Amino acid sequence: MRAPVSWIKEHVDLPAGVSTAALTDRLTALGLKLEGIHSAGAGIEGPLVIGRVLTKEPEPQKNGKVINWCTVDVGDANGTGEPQGIVCGAHNFGPGDLVVVVLPGGVLPGGFAISARKTYGHVSAGMICSAAELGLSGDGEGIIVLPSDAGAPGDDVFDLLGLSEEVIEFEINPDRAYALSLRGVAREAALGFGVPFHDPAQRVLPKPDGAAWPVTVADPAGCPVFAARLVSGFDPTRPTPEVIRRRIEQAGMRSISLAVDITNYVMLELGQPIHGYDADKVAGGLGVRRALPGEHLTTLDGTDRELSVEDLVITDDSGPIGLAGVMGGLTTEMSETTTRILVEAAHWDATSMFRTGRRHRLTSEAGKRNERGVDPLLPGVAADRVVELLVEHGGAVAEPGYTLVGTAPQRPAIRLQTDLPARISGIDISAMSTVEHLRSIGATVSEHASAGTVEVVPPSWRPDLNDPYDLVEEVVRIVGYDQVPSVLPRRATGRGLTRTQRLRRRVGRTLAGAGCVEVVSFPFVGPATFDKLGVPEGDPLRNTVLLANPLSSEEPGYTTTLLPGLLEAAARNVSRGASRVALFETGTVAFPADNGPAPIYGVHGRPSASEIDKLFEALPVQPQHLAVVMGGEREQSGWWGEGRAVGWEDAVAVLRRLADELGAPIRLSTGTRAPWHPGRCAVATVDEVVVGYAGELHPQVCTSYGLPKRSAAVEVDLDALFAAVPDVVAGPVFSTMPVAKEDVALVVPDSVTVAEVEEALREGAGDLLESVRLFDVYAGEQIGEGHKSLAFALRFRAPDRTLTEVETGAARDAAVAAAAARTGAVQR
Repeated sequence: MRAPVSWIKEHVDLPAGVSTAALTDRLTALGLKLEGIHSAGAGIEGPLVIGRVLTKEPEPQKNGKVINWCTVDVGDANGTGEPQGIVCGAHNFGPGDLVVVVLPGGVLPGGFAISARKTYGHVSAGMICSAAELGLSGDGEGIIVLPSDAGAPGDDVFDLLGLSEEVIEFEINPDRAYALSLRGVAREAALGFGVPFHDPAQRVLPKPDGAAWPVTVADPAGCPVFAARLVSGFDPTRPTPEVIRRRIEQAGMRSISLAVDITNYVMLELGQPIHGYDADKVAGGLGVRRALPGEHLTTLDGTDRELSVEDLVITDDSGPIGLAGVMGGLTTEMSETTTRILVEAAHWDATSMFRTGRRHRLTSEAGKRNERGVDPLLPGVAADRVVELLVEHGGAVAEPGYTLVGTAPQRPAIRLQTDLPARISGIDISAMSTVEHLRSIGATVSEHASAGTVEVVPPSWRPDLNDPYDLVEEVVRIVGYDQVPSVLPRRATGRGLTRTQRLRRRVGRTLAGAGCVEVVSFPFVGPATFDKLGVPEGDPLRNTVLLANPLSSEEPGYTTTLLPGLLEAAARNVSRGASRVALFETGTVAFPADNGPAPIYGVHGRPSASEIDKLFEALPVQPQHLAVVMGGEREQSGWWGEGRAVGWEDAVAVLRRLADELGAPIRLSTGTRAPWHPGRCAVATVDEVVVGYAGELHPQVCTSYGLPKRSAAVEVDLDALFAAVPDVVAGPVFSTMPVAKEDVALVVPDSVTVAEVEEALREGAGDLLESVRLFDVYAGEQIGEGHKSLAFALRFRAPDRTLTEVETGAARDAAVAAAAARTGAVQR
């Protein structure tokens, strides 16, 4: 919102000498954040004066262009009193006209320096200026022709053109719609300095008689108030008064025509959007209703729009003629021939306005205000103000009659404890001060039967005030947030990080040590996501928690797996030239609880324990997950030789390393799970509970995401894994005794996994076993069809002595016997 300082001062008696900086500081403290202070003349230097054109001689040029050689009287501004010779390419002026002249030595916006220079065979000493050249508007077709009574030649034109006037630009929060008007900004200024405020909405209105124009409102919930007035005899050729045109442009809008400019001016002044119809183009009475299926409307921007049954429309006997509160229709547009104007001002349901604007991707100054909530008492006032200006500046005649349909909704009273602002803010605010501050914002405050409480009816222009804590915020912002005392928070009575926090940090360090980089991705998915992952219909992963207001309609659900976002991130890195990727992410996933919607409690007090339990019952199940994606080269190629591509074994190795670091006793077995490749997927379990999967991604998934072939992935339910981590994990036992090495090769059926054999060897070897490692797998004629040979390196060590061959052999034999008993292994 841009507000000229001079316009603000028309409605509030600011203290003498208050600077614009002081004004913006106080308004910012009240919640109207300063975006900037603008001045049209900020980039202009040097003499800028009124000049009277004495002569104008057209001179055709060889290039087909016609220039004008002019002599201009600039008074004594040039130091000589002699006429100034100036070359000008514009033609919309003539001898005797008053124009704006910048003399040599001046500088125009953009650092354009003016000097006397020879051009087109003449020495041009200065420039006759257009509005665009002065930074006033985008119209550069012609120069500025001033009114005949603008002043004498040589007079400074900075104040005349408003070049020295400062315009404040504010960032207005969505709940402060009243501040999208000079009325609202001036009210805040009066509040900030404690000075009188002159409300431009205070005017005596005629008695409604319905005679201005017949109006029928079929949806009073969408349009509680509708006002209409009629004027005739309007002169569409009259120009917009300079002060109105300038203020509209200072506010960031474009001057169009007198009738349109007046409706925009009143909207900026009061905050109430107004629409004007060419009354001769309106067929019959006006109506307000929801659009019917299949209806269309061509709006003022020339776009044919298919209407939704949720859209509020304004109609006449021909059908829809306006998209209510957002944009008018083309068929009843005011034009250069309009002499009868039907003025409409209405209060619209803010939610409907918001949805209509988003549905049609249509933004307008009117829609921006209507969707935030406008004062419902303003429609009649705004219509009367527009009629007043049309009569004053357009020569119109106000037709008798005033149509007003509906009444403004009543605001319910809010019961407030007068000591609540003090208790919430920590500032010493008395009950009397609380009442005074609430009245200063326009609220009605009355005593309540019980001591220490009052009943507050918020003003009509503040739809954001709905509960006691909204009123507390109003009181505190007036007192000043800088008055809130600084109090150091109490030291938390804890023992540092929780167990879960420590384990999560250990997971991050482990994966970083494994060469993985952490990323964070959006946790939103849709049906197409699971199609890319190859997840079959009916799989629990497809049962997502749907969001009420998703960022994208294509991804309306909260994810049940971290892999989609991680795969997208990996693919993005690959597409940008990365030859190897190893990414990981930790975060929550969500599974619906299917216990119905969560109850909504008030803010009057803390919910009870049973109420809190009901809230948690409605929450979705949100376990913490970990996902890892690797692709490309796991080991780089170089002068040392060929590298190695990522394979399923790398994913399994990451999962093993993580389990070893946490001390979690996982068991690995083969399994099938999308999006992993069947037969190349390992399932990690703890006590028969699945805690994760690791392995090679399905080829179709790699193709869908644009990842290297045989990329691998891991996903782990960290909550389930952490539950299996013992509270105390014994550290490694170091011994200075020598290690005893034994290698064994065992032949097992192909269906037996390495993990099963390794687990049997560990159990059979006993406490002397320090480590077991698979170092070779062989399958061939010597082994037999359907079998494989697994070679393990066993390492034995005692903490206090050197092991004998007998001890080492016995431990090895016990390990082999255990493997034979459990898996049917035969030693080679």
